[in-house]
Amino acid sequence: MNKNRKTQKWLLFALVLVAITSCKSLKINGKTENKNVPASYTSSQDTTNIADIKWKDYFTDPNLTNLIDTALNNNQELNIILQEIQIANNEILARKGAYLPFLTGGAMSGVDKTSRYTSKGSSEANLDIVPGKATPEPLGDLEIGAFASWEVDIWHKLRNAKKAAYQKYLSSVEGKNFMVTNLVAEIANSYYELLALDNQLDILKQNIEIQNNALNIVRLEKEATRVTELAVRKFEAEVYHTKSLQFQIQQKIVEAENRINFLVGRFPQPIVRNRTSFDALVLDTVNAGIRSQLLNNRTDIRQAEMDLMANKLDVQVAKAEFYPSLNIRAGVGLQAFNARYFLNAPQSILYSMAGDLVAPLLNRAQLKATYYSANAKQIQAVYNYEQKILNAFVEVSNQLANINNLKQSYNLKNLQVDALNQSINISLSLFASARADYMEVLLTQRDALTSKFELIDTKKDLLHARVNIYKSLGGGWK
Repeated sequence: MNKNRKTQKWLLFALVLVAITSCKSLKINGKTENKNVPASYTSSQDTTNIADIKWKDYFTDPNLTNLIDTALNNNQELNIILQEIQIANNEILARKGAYLPFLTGGAMSGVDKTSRYTSKGSSEANLDIVPGKATPEPLGDLEIGAFASWEVDIWHKLRNAKKAAYQKYLSSVEGKNFMVTNLVAEIANSYYELLALDNQLDILKQNIEIQNNALNIVRLEKEATRVTELAVRKFEAEVYHTKSLQFQIQQKIVEAENRINFLVGRFPQPIVRNRTSFDALVLDTVNAGIRSQLLNNRTDIRQAEMDLMANKLDVQVAKAEFYPSLNIRAGVGLQAFNARYFLNAPQSILYSMAGDLVAPLLNRAQLKATYYSANAKQIQAVYNYEQKILNAFVEVSNQLANINNLKQSYNLKNLQVDALNQSINISLSLFASARADYMEVLLTQRDALTSKFELIDTKKDLLHARVNIYKSLGGGWK
């Protein structure tokens, strides 16, 4: 008996040793993420950061904030992501339950007729259950009991799987926050584009009125034989051209409204807005803070970090598959061939307890493939994390430069518009005194209209840059 026990111990030791040694022989090339980033975007170390401002305080237009608020409740893509978060949360519960004991209970009933011409049947024919009676034919089988099984998490395989599921849940939450940031920015940009189109339409109508007045002057000049019919036709063509631009802008307005309606999650309808608020919008100073704030505020970086942590744990889980696993099983219940014997204890009581120690030794190609794939995904997650950080810094740098250049361009565009507005009146006066021809008047009016459109476009680009720097710094999800 002692010999058998010693033999079992040596076999168990050899099994564990072979499994661990063979796992150590696996060679993988892991990768550690590079977290070295610039200290700041500029020489300034000011920690004031617009990303810390809540979106309801950053955007002061009540019509815009109402649209964003509605979108956060109704946007279909955002609601899809919320369900993904619920799925990830359920995965945590599933992984948590995997390393707890499983307890099942049940009852079973059946009959069994064994052939007499078998070893079992011939032995039962001579066995009496009750004196003078052989084993009943067919033999009934009634059973009721509770059974438990438990895999002892020696190598933390199950716990690491649960931790990985939790990191993936946190990743899905950060993914939702990133979606909120993008949604807020997209609605704000579309809203400002809509206001810009409204202003362009108003300017176009004012310009049509100016051109009609100029056309009337040319017609009077023709009656006075001071100009030819060609000048009249040229002015008429310019009026028609300008009027045609109205319909192009109106189409863009419809498309901008419907784009907002889609983001808000509703069917096409007019967008409530203050058309005159565009000129009053203030282009205030941007505070970008320092780089550590960017790593904390950018939800896509945090999502990539959670994915990286989950993939590292997945490597540990895949590695643990090579080690021996210990499973314990136990059961207790009642069993008899007839229900009236159920309470005849202890004869009717059944119980069992067993332990299995199992380790893969041969044909482990599938485990190796899973292990190498988990390692490759971990390396992939490192590159993705580093790429997110690099992309964030590039975006912030681009937007800061964009704001600075657009401000200077906007100031010069303002001066250009003022100069061309004055030149319209000057050209009309010179034309009336025959010191300028009609082409100079036409070109001046066209240049003035173009410059006004460009001024509005530059103001719109500045507002977009203000939104985009807010998004690039990680604002909008809080």
